Amino acid sequence: MSDTSRTSAAPPRKPAPRISFVSLGCPKALVDSERIITRLRAEGYELAKTHAGADAVIVNTCGFLDSAKAESLAAIGAALEANGKVIVTGCMGAEEGTIRAAFPDVLSITGPQAYESTVAAVHAAIAPPHDPFVDLVPAQGIKLTPRHYAYLKISEGCNNRCSFCIIPRLRGKLVSRPAAEILHEAEKLAAAGVKEILVISQDTGAYGRDLSYAESAFGDRGVRAKFIDLMRELGGLGLWVRLHYVYPYPHIDEVLPLMAEGRILPYLDVPFQHASPRVLRAMRRPGDQEKTLERIKSWRKACPDLTLRSTFILGFPGETEDDVEFLLAWLEEARLDRVGAFRYEPVEGAAANDMGLPAVPPEVRESRYRRFMRHQQAISARLLKDKVGRHAQVIIDRPGAHAAEGRTKGDAPEIDGKVKVTSRRPLRAGDIVSVKIERSDSYDLFGTAA
Repeated sequence: MSDTSRTSAAPPRKPAPRISFVSLGCPKALVDSERIITRLRAEGYELAKTHAGADAVIVNTCGFLDSAKAESLAAIGAALEANGKVIVTGCMGAEEGTIRAAFPDVLSITGPQAYESTVAAVHAAIAPPHDPFVDLVPAQGIKLTPRHYAYLKISEGCNNRCSFCIIPRLRGKLVSRPAAEILHEAEKLAAAGVKEILVISQDTGAYGRDLSYAESAFGDRGVRAKFIDLMRELGGLGLWVRLHYVYPYPHIDEVLPLMAEGRILPYLDVPFQHASPRVLRAMRRPGDQEKTLERIKSWRKACPDLTLRSTFILGFPGETEDDVEFLLAWLEEARLDRVGAFRYEPVEGAAANDMGLPAVPPEVRESRYRRFMRHQQAISARLLKDKVGRHAQVIIDRPGAHAAEGRTKGDAPEIDGKVKVTSRRPLRAGDIVSVKIERSDSYDLFGTAA
């Protein structure tokens, strides 16, 4: 037999290096994690289910509050104990000295949005395989959310200077993405089967200001990097489009007609933070709450089905009992559908620390928080009771043969209420079904699929 007739076995392929990933913090950090993972998967890395079975661990940290920092440090410690090769990124990465003091053996520390530095640190820990058989990722990238919904980040950073916040220091000034880039990503998500897009940023309504609203080419037309223009385009994709972190600028009113027309979900997440004018001035937030109440009325007039979600801070320095009573009365009049609250935590580097305002004792902060939540619980229960007997479109998150769980157009995943659905037919994740609401409690709805 000639040498040319012989076949030689292909050399065995090395197993792909495996990376374990921990993503902490807000949805904006989750999008950062998705970008890093997408890049690594494109280079042939695989994700490990446990730290112990990985070649390295990435911890994407949160550093906004002391409680979040403690959680991040605990995650880093657990990763080091289980694996030993740990790469730290994210908001707490801006405090390298704190992390190094606790864990001097971490391989690398980078701040938020430092995708290239994080990937470079992975390369240094274990080289990419460069194998064409594993260098494959879907066009929409790797998502850490369920298949039927995804977060779409339209900008980074923030130009506001709220006295309780250090996000501009951690993530920098506003940097908007070109409109065409955002829309191409949204199209890829739709093609991959995503049914709901959650639009996020640090300050969604400020989108495009830093770009002077410049046009970018999308298909056969130019689209301005302007909030309302981007919303019109996203509203034409046939998806549920939900808006988060919308600072109440005057031009936000322009999106209400799109909600009334059904192009954008009738849902606004507006972080009011407080209602007392005195506290809002100290927070460096818009302080005319009478005018805010009038705007809420005008929003509901323009879009009667509008759901309003907000967050508030209890126990800000200098807050008095009169301020809390003012907030509770304002809340009763505003009738917000979904509300979250935080007990104030002093953040290192925040301007509030240097304003000379008296701290609210922890036990008083806790009492005010609980009082606030009880007050809002009663408001929520009344509003949800009004939905009994009506039909609602529900997107299914947890499937089941005869019992499933989903959300209405007025409920965002993870943070808002749920709809417990009974059905004669199996319901799959991502199905959008009409549900007759039969009863309610303080936070959730119960009904039967039509």
